[in-house]
Amino acid sequence: MRKSSLISLVVSSLVSLLAAFNAGAGPLDSAGAQKSLVCSACHGFAGNAPGNTVPIIAGINAAYFKKAIKDYAEGKRTSTEMEPYSKYVMQFGVDDIANYFAAQKKQPAKVKADPKAVSRGATLATQCAACHGVKGDGDADRIFPALRGQAAGFLQAQLTLFKGDQRKLQDAALDENKKRILKGLDENDFADLAAYYSTLK
Repeated sequence: MRKSSLISLVVSSLVSLLAAFNAGAGPLDSAGAQKSLVCSACHGFAGNAPGNTVPIIAGINAAYFKKAIKDYAEGKRTSTEMEPYSKYVMQFGVDDIANYFAAQKKQPAKVKADPKAVSRGATLATQCAACHGVKGDGDADRIFPALRGQAAGFLQAQLTLFKGDQRKLQDAALDENKKRILKGLDENDFADLAAYYSTLK
């Protein structure tokens, strides 16, 4: 897509979102709400991304959001889409934006998953519980993200990146443990795990 077309798309999205805020969410009296509009073009109104491949960030742990943004901005976590926006967030108020999204009510991903895939994923997910919780709620104290109700396509893509060593955990011991777990899993397993977590409410 040409740069001018992308800019036009973002601007038109922001205009629509401003109307939505005024109509359904009250005035834009929060600094975080105003600054977050640039994120909404991809991550949806109040962070509830409507698609399958973009993460839902409504209700996200604020500390995890700030860490992810910092990693994107510094190139520790690579993404051609997120790099420029992460730098914007860092410059214009990562605390305000993190707190805004953390306060939003998460609307779990709308999915129609194969019950057999969900069942297989539930069995596989026992390996993930030590860090991400029995029901995928994450661990706020250790800054481990919640997986419950997250977009299946996004979850599967992240598992693929982790297994391919294209995304790493900063804690060396945790990274080795992650590698050990993922070594025995394939893309079908990733799809089952994603199906399971995406259906948790």
